[in-house]
Amino acid sequence: MILDTSFVIDVLRNRKEAIEKSTQLDNSDEPIFITSISVFELWQIWNLLGEKKKRILAEFVDSFGMLSFDSENAQLAGEVQSELMKSGLQIDPEDCMIAGIALTSGQAILTRDKHYSRIKGLKVQSY
Repeated sequence: MILDTSFVIDVLRNRKEAIEKSTQLDNSDEPIFITSISVFELWQIWNLLGEKKKRILAEFVDSFGMLSFDSENAQLAGEVQSELMKSGLQIDPEDCMIAGIALTSGQAILTRDKHYSRIKGLKVQSY
């Protein structure tokens, strides 16, 4: 399972639904990952919030397996973005990159974002 950026933000903001889902995940033996793309997105936001928040984010991110964006992911993400653009359903490039990582690794994405449902073959879980 890949934690999408929206889920991580919701956990760090103590949103009830995200905390409940996080507790369920903690009690399961399912491997949990975060992507290098989400780390990039999170640091864009969290870097502005002070040293204590930065330490919390760093510790949180380090507690999961990391899936990095590589050439295979990039190719697939580009193809996904291209198909979405052709159909007029484009999403943020970073989300296509996360989807590319999920598709190549065979992982589902845990998110509250509905736009991931536009991507064929992508497994998505909401909370």
